[in-house]
Amino acid sequence: MKALSVLLFSAAAYAGEALSGAVEKQPLNMSAIMMIVIFVGATLGITYWAAKRTKTAKDFYTAGGGITGFQNGMAIAGDYMSAASFLGISALVYAKGYDGLIYSIGFLVGWPIILFMVAEQLRNLGKYTFADVASYRLRQTPIRTLAAFGSILTVVLYLIAQMVGAGKLIQLLFGLDYEIAVILVGVLMILYVTFGGMLATTWVQIIKAFLLLSGATFMAIAVMAHYDFNFESLFATAVSMKDVSIMAPGKLVSDPISAISLGIALMFGTAGLPHILMRFFTVSDAKEARKSVFYATGFIGYFYILTFIIGFGAIVLVFQNPQYLDLAKQAIDGGYPILGGDNMAAIHLSHAVGGDFFLGFISAVAFATILAVVSGLTLAGASAISHDLYASVIKKGKTDGLMEMKVSKISTVILGIVAIYLGIAFEDQNIAFMVGLAFAIAASANFPILFLSMYWSRLTTRGALLGGSLGLLTAAVLVVLGPTVWVDVLGNAEAIFPYKYPALFSVSAAFIGIWFFSITDRSENSRKEHEAYEAQFIRSQTGIGAEGAVEH
Repeated sequence: MKALSVLLFSAAAYAGEALSGAVEKQPLNMSAIMMIVIFVGATLGITYWAAKRTKTAKDFYTAGGGITGFQNGMAIAGDYMSAASFLGISALVYAKGYDGLIYSIGFLVGWPIILFMVAEQLRNLGKYTFADVASYRLRQTPIRTLAAFGSILTVVLYLIAQMVGAGKLIQLLFGLDYEIAVILVGVLMILYVTFGGMLATTWVQIIKAFLLLSGATFMAIAVMAHYDFNFESLFATAVSMKDVSIMAPGKLVSDPISAISLGIALMFGTAGLPHILMRFFTVSDAKEARKSVFYATGFIGYFYILTFIIGFGAIVLVFQNPQYLDLAKQAIDGGYPILGGDNMAAIHLSHAVGGDFFLGFISAVAFATILAVVSGLTLAGASAISHDLYASVIKKGKTDGLMEMKVSKISTVILGIVAIYLGIAFEDQNIAFMVGLAFAIAASANFPILFLSMYWSRLTTRGALLGGSLGLLTAAVLVVLGPTVWVDVLGNAEAIFPYKYPALFSVSAAFIGIWFFSITDRSENSRKEHEAYEAQFIRSQTGIGAEGAVEH
């Protein structure tokens, strides 16, 4: 299934391919519509409240650094637990059984790296974006430019996937026209970010995380209650409905190269996502940053366990249930196809365990999920444009915070309009490769530069620039030459590059390129960059001097 390939790359995006093609409009669910209206009203109220407290650039980018570790952990979870996580992984378990757990675990493997090697150092060295850290002791203009373009490209690719997925999902759930659904999401996204900045975005993400965790918990408990909270009984029933192969691994990743490459993409990609990294600047110090990751990992890990139960619950309660089956397709193709495809398994399960009211609640949660993720992405993209490109590269740091914030708000509106336009333009296109490319760029360009800038004293501007560019280019080329684009999009018979996941090759190219071009750099500037490492390392570990702007 094409939809499943999307989910191999990112838990932070819901690709439109998951709901591509003709979408069968469902009967209007008034419970869902009422709950969405309540959610939108509440979040617009939060935006109004946040706008009155957003006076400076620090307020806009980082909510004034006043978010607690627990709140930030919940917001990170809200940013990370996308519709792909909820609907997509549940669909993977529903369709493939045990193998769905591989992806649940895979989406967690990057968080220990962030906890032990990134969060504290990032908070101590940076100000608003991860480019602050990458360029801390290197030349500002080239490194910030590369980091900013890597961030913007990642954000735009994700936004396209989010907007297409949003339009398809809302069209299916609520019967709205696709274009209206995309415009609605885009307008709300612009309002949240433009007027409320990071403070409004944070609380939208916190509310969404709470709703999603509550809904998923209820679904999992309701499923287990059917089987007296006996997992063996649940699994035995699922096996009897399908076959014993759903408890065996190896259906989705069949060769070692793909397995390793997928693992690298998920691990390093997570640690290179700009909208996730940006959240560590919203807390007061490194201790709170560590708490953020601790809480986020707990919430996310708990959620992915729930998706596993939900997936098997859908097998036993939805799989052969006539009211959820697509009878027309069943007559033609046989089997037990469900209405809306496998990605709607969790939605149908919510109706099976909670009726129309709970179906409306879960549908509203899916809508909230989309808004929370696109708001975080848009803010990260706007920050890269205003803080990294405008303030640091174009103005060389000679600009005031109010002007920088104004540029950020203008960038938010432009990004929102572009996202709406591209979301409509790509309605019927296979966009799975965009999600894969976004994740590959985060793993291949953003993470190597960020990581080596903090831990390798011999890193130079030349090495970071050429090596990072090599990783970015390799990722892009291999995605295009791989099966997802070369065969599925362009219609060729066979892919030039045989693997769907380029991370093993592109991340290796980035690290090797950065190492080689750094050690062969004999310039006077490189010597000064080596000497500056000790002061940077002390600050990254101790936090001395971490308040205020990055110092040179």
